[in-house]
Amino acid sequence: MPGMVWKPDVTVAAVAEIDGRFLFVEERSSGRVVINQPAGHLEDGETFLEAVVRETLEETAWRFEPQALLGVYVWRPAHQHRTFLRVAFAGAVSDHDPSRPLDHGILRTRWLTRDQLAEPRTRLRSPLVTQCVDDYLAGTRHPLSLISHLIAAPVTLAASG
Repeated sequence: MPGMVWKPDVTVAAVAEIDGRFLFVEERSSGRVVINQPAGHLEDGETFLEAVVRETLEETAWRFEPQALLGVYVWRPAHQHRTFLRVAFAGAVSDHDPSRPLDHGILRTRWLTRDQLAEPRTRLRSPLVTQCVDDYLAGTRHPLSLISHLIAAPVTLAASG
C-alpha cells in the first residue's frame, strides 16, 4: 500500500550440531507447542553476533560461539501480514548451565536429528527450521566477516554564520 512503511521482523538463529543431533527449543507459539532453533529478535544497539549468543543462552542455557554465517532468509507466512528476516549462524555450544531458567515460552531444549525433524508428529515453528539445518548439512558456511556493523558517529551541527 502506498505510504506504508515495510518493517520486517529481524531475527537471529543458532544452528549447533553434536554427533548428528541439532540443538532446538520446544516452545509455545500461538497456542501450539513447536520446535525451533534457538532464535529471537535483534534488539536495538545489538550486533547480530551479540544477539545470537544472547538468544541461545536465554533459550537453552548453552553458550554459543558463532563460527560461520549460515544464511540470510526471508519468510512471509501466508496467514500473517508480517515478514521475517532471519540471519542464521552455525557454531558450537559449550558451558551448559542446567540450573539457568529458560526464557518465557520455552518449555525445554531438544537434541534432534534431521530425520526426527521430518517426522509427521514434529511441529515446526516455520519452514526456516528445516531450511537452516539442510543448508548446514549441505556444507553452507560463509565467513563472519561478511557482516559489518557500522556505528554512526554523533552528528554535530555546524553553527550558521
